[in-house]
Amino acid sequence: MNEQFISYLWKYKLLDSDLATADGEPLQVINPGVQNSDSGPDFFNARVKIGNTVWAGNVEIHVKSSDWFQHGHQNDNAYDSVVLSVVYEHDKEIKRKNGEIIPTLEIKNKFAPSLLEKYDDYQKSMRKIPCSNDLDKADYLTILSWLERLTIERLQEKADVIRNEIENRKFDFQEVFYHKLARYFGFRANNDAFEQLARSVPLSVAARHNENLLQLEALCFGQAGLLSGHFHDQYLKALQEEYRFLRSKYNLKPMDKSIWRFMRMRPANFPTLRISQFARLIYRSSGLLQKIITEENLDNLRTLFHVKASEYWENHYRFDSPTPVKKGKTIGKSSIDVLLINTIIPFVFAYGTIHDKQDMKDKAIAWLGQIEAENNTFTRLFDEFGVTAENAMHSQALIQLKTRYCDEKRCLECAIGHYLLKSQAE
Repeated sequence: MNEQFISYLWKYKLLDSDLATADGEPLQVINPGVQNSDSGPDFFNARVKIGNTVWAGNVEIHVKSSDWFQHGHQNDNAYDSVVLSVVYEHDKEIKRKNGEIIPTLEIKNKFAPSLLEKYDDYQKSMRKIPCSNDLDKADYLTILSWLERLTIERLQEKADVIRNEIENRKFDFQEVFYHKLARYFGFRANNDAFEQLARSVPLSVAARHNENLLQLEALCFGQAGLLSGHFHDQYLKALQEEYRFLRSKYNLKPMDKSIWRFMRMRPANFPTLRISQFARLIYRSSGLLQKIITEENLDNLRTLFHVKASEYWENHYRFDSPTPVKKGKTIGKSSIDVLLINTIIPFVFAYGTIHDKQDMKDKAIAWLGQIEAENNTFTRLFDEFGVTAENAMHSQALIQLKTRYCDEKRCLECAIGHYLLKSQAE
């Protein structure tokens, strides 16, 4: 038994109807009040009828009534407004600072035992989804509405991170966007390396060369630490020459090239190709953020990121290692969608949050609904139990559900968990 479970029973009025205080007075819950997540009593503005008197005030939750003294509430003015103490076990009379006795409701044996049994099962479960054995019993509309709420919750979390970075950089939206965009050009395996690359090539420096693709590639490959050594191809020698000049001009220090990962990944995701594509994006991306903010059509947005690596990479994946087949290396639709889901859409949502533009936030949510669902460990796991993501809005929500609720056993705060638990009391 814990306070969270008692609060859950109180909040959703899952207690028996024949309630009475510890001293035998009949008790009726008119309104359980509003749950408080900060300091002070657990529920504000509750209304209860004790005997013939209706009381309006706050409610405090404890496992045992003696916890009132363990927590020092008897010395805290904030708890003088408590009109009812709700406990699992009443083991001690409690009073306000002026000596008045505070009515206490003991809930032991006042709720369905199966509800606690099911809750304990979820809390002790070693299953990846605690309620997976019962998911097929959950109401479809409950799941759907909860996924919509989780989508917004996940976007808001990402927006909060972006907002903090923007504030730390004195509202330099362009620079923060540049870093975020670079990070997800790493496509997971090289995320950290790409973000480090963007920080080593400040946007102010890159912008001075956004009309010269060779210089942009020289900056990116050079700062990535990949232009050291001796090369045979003329393209690589030209990059080295440009980089020597630019490194001296801007007093740059290259990264350690060992940070880049090539192992166990498809050649199309090799950082060499992605760096060339990133340079091409900078090359053609004058006013990119403004275009994204003002764009309404998702397909037009995708077009902005449909960039191709330079000609050298048509028959290369690594430096000085030609391939027999010549093929253009363009970012594919699925990779563009990864950028949209993880960078562009959260940034648009953050922009709408910062500038109090609901239409921007609505646009970000709508775009997620137009993108195909991600195929990852989270979506495959839930799909096993009948919860299938229909679009990226749902797949992002399932990531939020698994990482923020299932993994933390927050079943009482989950709409699906609530539905399944509540059914035990009916």
